[in-house]
Amino acid sequence: MTLEDEARRLDETDPLPTLRGEFLIPPAPGGPHAEAAYFAGNSLGLQPKSAAGLLREELDDWARLAVEAHTQGRRPWVAYHELLREPAARLVGALAHEVVAMNSLTVNLHLMMASFYRPAGTRTRIVIEDAAFPSDSYAVASQAVHHGLDPAATVVRLRPRDGEDALRTEDVLAFLDREGDTVALVLLGGVNYLTGQLMDMAAITKAGRAAGAVVGWDLAHAAGNVPLRLHDWDVDFAAWCTYKYLNGGPGAVAGCFVHERHVRDASVPKLAGWWGTDPAVRFRMDPDIAPPASADAWQLSNPPIMALAPVLASLEIFDRVGMDALRAKSRRLTGYLADRLAGIGAEVVTPSDPSARGAQLSVRGADAGGLVRRLAEAHGVVADAREPDVVRLAPVPLYCTFHDCHRAAAALADLL
Repeated sequence: MTLEDEARRLDETDPLPTLRGEFLIPPAPGGPHAEAAYFAGNSLGLQPKSAAGLLREELDDWARLAVEAHTQGRRPWVAYHELLREPAARLVGALAHEVVAMNSLTVNLHLMMASFYRPAGTRTRIVIEDAAFPSDSYAVASQAVHHGLDPAATVVRLRPRDGEDALRTEDVLAFLDREGDTVALVLLGGVNYLTGQLMDMAAITKAGRAAGAVVGWDLAHAAGNVPLRLHDWDVDFAAWCTYKYLNGGPGAVAGCFVHERHVRDASVPKLAGWWGTDPAVRFRMDPDIAPPASADAWQLSNPPIMALAPVLASLEIFDRVGMDALRAKSRRLTGYLADRLAGIGAEVVTPSDPSARGAQLSVRGADAGGLVRRLAEAHGVVADAREPDVVRLAPVPLYCTFHDCHRAAAALADLL
């Protein structure tokens, strides 16, 4: 049996048949195959076939009903975001009133920090990982400046040990035990965008809160990738985008979680806007806000319906399949690809422990951008580069197959 035959056999016998048919697969940019082997879902997920139909219905309601579609549409716009509440809560392990779909990821992080980053006395520091996504670095630095603090002294960037690529959980815990009384906020990525490392969110949240800090998570690469239990882990807040693993389309509306203890605490300060008032009194146009006891209290403006419809289409698929089944398949796909990459001698910087990674393997190689272009043009394998030397491959279980993984490994063997 050839390696390609083995990959096809694994696809035929896998306990969770591929859901590839529910997505629009782009054509291969080059190479012998008609369809791309798409491994860039950690940057932009593929389009669910059902998204266009939902969008057409909203456009039709706009054409037929105009303003009246806010209350008379098939899915009335005035409460459209509530359609996403239950499936999003199940996705991230939250209670329904702890979750809201709104804004974009970094906007939501700023809204959360406006409420929960409250530096005082010697407790002023913000802890992030050194390889945090740049937007997070910019956001926390600007929050420090907003509070009249020096970012260089305020932002702590935790680094892996010399010669290692992943940040050890025990090192994070040791720092919090040693210096936690100076930390106001811990804000780490649940899955690191560069290395694909899955952080031990439960352990770090527990340690951070025990140290007296607020603990928030950037779940851009975790939501829709790994099972989450935000409520049970006692996370203070979290935010995520929906255009990567959640396939909501470019710039899609993001999600936000605020723990129940905070949504029920009226004393928590927050930036306010019209949609953050109780919908029962919203249209009285009162000058004073009456926020509901839910994450909705952090909303500012009415939701963009055309940007929410594709997210709703994708969440229906997640709700139907379930994160546990997707995670199990993700581990099979990622494990298979990891074995194949080891067989060709590729340097993988993602943790080898399946429990310490999501659906991503990052390969180190010179001229990452050039390598990604050759993968696409010569082999039809779509990946992405993080300069100078990391190629990221995301075997997303919703639409990637073992045969896709075979193609990626064979292409890298040829090019490396």
